Amino acid sequence: MPDPAAHKTPAPQVSSDNPCPFLRALVAGDYVGGHIVPLPELTRTIDRATGKTGLPALIAGAQIFMVAQMANGIGPFSLLRSLTKGAILDELRNGPLDKHGAGSRILDQHAVVHEDEIARLATFGRDYKSPDGSVERGLSASDIKTFMTANFQRAKDEHSWTYAILRCYYPLLMLGEWPVLLDIMGKGDGKDRYLSVAEVRTLFVERRFPDRIVALLNR
Repeated sequence: MPDPAAHKTPAPQVSSDNPCPFLRALVAGDYVGGHIVPLPELTRTIDRATGKTGLPALIAGAQIFMVAQMANGIGPFSLLRSLTKGAILDELRNGPLDKHGAGSRILDQHAVVHEDEIARLATFGRDYKSPDGSVERGLSASDIKTFMTANFQRAKDEHSWTYAILRCYYPLLMLGEWPVLLDIMGKGDGKDRYLSVAEVRTLFVERRFPDRIVALLNR
């Protein structure tokens, strides 16, 4: 009997020029293509992962669409190209959303994951009791805010040229990264909601989502 797996189209290759861990996992899981993805398709896919419905889903979708449209450039021609063609996921590095060393530095410019930076991330969190009763390290919304501020301060202390460029809009960039991961992948509710460091590591290293997110993406 023929093996169905033998006829399955392989998942797209994840480009090193795609620096977003969430998008890298979407490509690796074959939820979206690795090159040009129409904005409506990308928006719907990420929106499913949030698990939101009704008005919250509409608001989240609008925010996702706007961020995706500017990901490859904020000039008029770039915005028009993104609107009509889609986001180019393998050309995101050095774009408007790239923080050039003022971010977590978990994933470098060659798409190499740095375990020491994941360990650093964990130092900003505390231990939480997960829904299954186990204890794991995680970061709350306030922990994440402290972490992102420290990242920016690190770039400033190193006299990074990015500090001068990013100081005006870096706070806006921050809102589209770790807080979004907390919103989508977090466990718990309200002030007790936290982002699991172990799941962050799986996202970066294995380019894989937790099973509960996979279930939402496969709806």
